[in-house]
Amino acid sequence: MLVLDISKCSGCRRCEARCSFHHTGKVGRSLARIKVVKMEETGVDFPVYCVQCEERHCADCPQAAITIGPRGEIVIDADLCTGCGTCEELCPIGAIELHKEIPYVCDLCQGDPRCVKACTMGALAFMPDEKEAVSLKARDGKLTPEDKGVRFALSSSQPMRETWVSARRACLDAERLRRLHASR
Repeated sequence: MLVLDISKCSGCRRCEARCSFHHTGKVGRSLARIKVVKMEETGVDFPVYCVQCEERHCADCPQAAITIGPRGEIVIDADLCTGCGTCEELCPIGAIELHKEIPYVCDLCQGDPRCVKACTMGALAFMPDEKEAVSLKARDGKLTPEDKGVRFALSSSQPMRETWVSARRACLDAERLRRLHASR
């Protein structure tokens, strides 16, 4: 399972580039199985990828083209997949995205995730023995994968943002006190 330390993500998108190149031989955001959501208004960069949710909504593929691999990764059978987009609609966080009618989703690079190797900040880690699945409720499938990813990133980063705001307030309060004492 991939594990994220959001406080270390710089938003460099090296993970996207390495992922897309490993899987397709080309570099492009649309070809990556991991997408960095950049939330300028909050100053947070958040990689969205398959979190191997407990429910496995995507496995409700009408063609039975999606199975779960030995490491918990999503496996897509290209022979069975018709590109119908059901998996993309069912994924509540936007981790599956169709590109030219082919579902792109993290497959953990057969146990050697390239995004982790590309992350020089140490924000991503691969923990093959980690089995703590996230529970995700199915949501409106009418949103685009990008919109779902932003929603997931905003909700997942909320605790960190609250910590930042509290720390900033404490710094401002300390500065006000320092100025108050200096003016006496």
